[in-house]
Amino acid sequence: MEADKAWGPGRQPSHKVGIVLPTVEVSPLWVWLVSDWQREQNLPFLKDASGIIKPSRMTLLLGPPSSGKTTLLLALAGKLDPSLKVKGEVTYNGHSLNEFVPQKTSAYISQNDVHVGEMTVKETLDFSARCQGVGSRYELLTELARREKDAGIFPEAEIDLFMKATAMEGVESSLITDYTLRILGLDVCRDTIVGDEMQRGISGGQKKRVTTGEMIVGPTKTLFMDEISTGLDSSTTYQIVKCLQQIVHLTEATILMSLLQPAPETFDLFDDIILLSEGQIVYQGPRDHVLEFFESCGFRCPERKGTADFLQEVTSRKDQEQYWADRSSPYNYVSVTEFARQFKRFHVGLRLENELSVPYAKARSHKAALVYKKYSVPKKELLKASFDKEWLLIKRNSFVYVFKTVQIIIVAIIAATVFLRTEMHTRNEGDGAVYVGVLLFTMIINMFNGFAELSLTIQRLPVFYKQRDLLFHPPWAFTLPTFLLRIPISVLESIVWMVLTYYTIGFAPEASRQVIMDPIFIFIVDEVELFGLGIGSVNEPEWVEVVKFELRNHASFFKQLLVVFLIQQTAAGIFRLIAGVCRTMIIANTGGALTLLLVFLLGGFILPKDQIPKWWQWGYWVSPMTYCFNALAVNEMFAPRWMNKLASDNVTRLGVAVLKNFQVFPDRNWFWIGTAALFGFAVLLNILFTLTLMYLNPLGKPQAIISKETAREMEADQEETKEEPRLRLNRSKNDSLPRSLSATDGNNTREMAIQRMGSQSKNGLTRNEDSNH
Repeated sequence: MEADKAWGPGRQPSHKVGIVLPTVEVSPLWVWLVSDWQREQNLPFLKDASGIIKPSRMTLLLGPPSSGKTTLLLALAGKLDPSLKVKGEVTYNGHSLNEFVPQKTSAYISQNDVHVGEMTVKETLDFSARCQGVGSRYELLTELARREKDAGIFPEAEIDLFMKATAMEGVESSLITDYTLRILGLDVCRDTIVGDEMQRGISGGQKKRVTTGEMIVGPTKTLFMDEISTGLDSSTTYQIVKCLQQIVHLTEATILMSLLQPAPETFDLFDDIILLSEGQIVYQGPRDHVLEFFESCGFRCPERKGTADFLQEVTSRKDQEQYWADRSSPYNYVSVTEFARQFKRFHVGLRLENELSVPYAKARSHKAALVYKKYSVPKKELLKASFDKEWLLIKRNSFVYVFKTVQIIIVAIIAATVFLRTEMHTRNEGDGAVYVGVLLFTMIINMFNGFAELSLTIQRLPVFYKQRDLLFHPPWAFTLPTFLLRIPISVLESIVWMVLTYYTIGFAPEASRQVIMDPIFIFIVDEVELFGLGIGSVNEPEWVEVVKFELRNHASFFKQLLVVFLIQQTAAGIFRLIAGVCRTMIIANTGGALTLLLVFLLGGFILPKDQIPKWWQWGYWVSPMTYCFNALAVNEMFAPRWMNKLASDNVTRLGVAVLKNFQVFPDRNWFWIGTAALFGFAVLLNILFTLTLMYLNPLGKPQAIISKETAREMEADQEETKEEPRLRLNRSKNDSLPRSLSATDGNNTREMAIQRMGSQSKNGLTRNEDSNH
């Protein structure tokens, strides 16, 4: 319902009891942003940008493309590229950006729509709401209830219920999400997935509204919105801006919104206007005085011309002449620098300068206006929200994991039929080499089983970087669920591989080997009663003895299963780390492949340990393949069927001889050394993956690349004042045609362009001759 209908004419329940809502006033003071361009010259993005963005007023940021609107919004939100040189400061209620957490106090809504394609619209907003929390709503509601009780005021039931529902913490689906879906017109697609390049979802305009809704559902009341109307029709844009206008006026929020070509009815919803051109603020003040300022400069907006279009064209060199008001006097181009100077002498500019000269009193700032904590939600709740999201994505991507399981089943069947146990013998070193080859195949197949993590992780990185910069959750809250929830899937795949290959190929399952050589495993089996099986009494049941015997009898099976599971976890950690370091599929497929080749080459099975050069010996010890290969080989070759036979020299045990041929350490303890090392690698690689997400940023710079000539022209235009431009176009006589009657209404841009094109086609030779002179 409309706010005026619910709470009366522009009044909230808090106003009746004298509660002051927290407000934020943002003030950029003499901000200069300069980029080092090819180390030769400096290219300014913003030049002396000063002003005040006041609470409870809708502010529109206008300007032609490449005027610096996005850079200004990023500067105000405290999210500038560190490579930029910044002069001046940005303050919130008189506090500089290093005195609080600007990422939680304000929110920058990007013009790029980056979302998880598998999640629905409602799930996306619910996750955003859970990560952002409710802010100071609960404290304000508690104070409101206390004052209403003291004043004897009984609130309306519906309004009281709504306010309490929106102030609840830790709920998976809040009422504020449903309310946001309705005001943004997303209730019709609330259960539709967002979609991406691979799967169809909502439309582009709806994605833009989801991007806006992600931040509106939070408690942040200072919003910097960058081109939120892209892909939206004028009616939808008007409805969204109208809703934001009510939020600003009722909750005394602070919103700065940039729109490229707002409709006249949308333009009239704003209270203040900031006109930015070539990195300079041409006008900042009430919307009612903007046309008055340009009329004082000699330019008039035609009656049939929209004010927003006029403001964006009047500073342009090619479009400015058509708005010249005094036809009796000759027209001279007025540069952006000259407009900025005249604004400082305009009464709105003088009043703004007076306000900037008086520092904001920090004592006036509400204690809840600025956020001083990095995360406003307890870490436990953030971790729970991340677990729920990751589990949801696993279910939505179930086809990928089912396909991986089917793939490993097919490969296991092929391996079992190629290395069939009826053809496998244990007579000499050659037979042992065949078994070692099967173990190597097992290791390599399970190693590359984690390759899917590479593409899945890189696909998720853009959304993670956005949420990390918005301080939705710490990086470890993303990596921990990713690591832990993949463990059951890896266990299933390892069991499938072992069941289909171990006994079919004919690996050794002898019980005697386990009793003699594996006291650690026997200790675990004997102490199993400690874990709830009721074993350990004097009169043990017969089935208990059977279970113990089977466990001992098949200990080799479970030990090899443990190694296979650990190599899958290590492989997944390697591919996640490659994804976190490379960050794009192109680099990951090149640099990542090189890393894998080195890991395999120095693993001790392609090139024996003694043949690896001394300066590469360290690579042998840091390769996970080394410990996996040693653990698998030792587990098999110390079986009685290999150890009870002599090798060809009639001195060495056959199992030890096979191990020495492959330069594997002939020590039974190397199985546990290898498993411990693989476990350590799995943990270490995931920790390194977390660190890469914590400190690395997306590849590529967001700034556009311009030529050296264009940069020089821009620099010349910004430095000029009243002097003639350095770049002048030659015109033919037919270019100076008399203006038609439509020139008075400001809609003659297209007509003038057609006339110029006609003159070029008719007199191209004359133009060329003039240019030669």
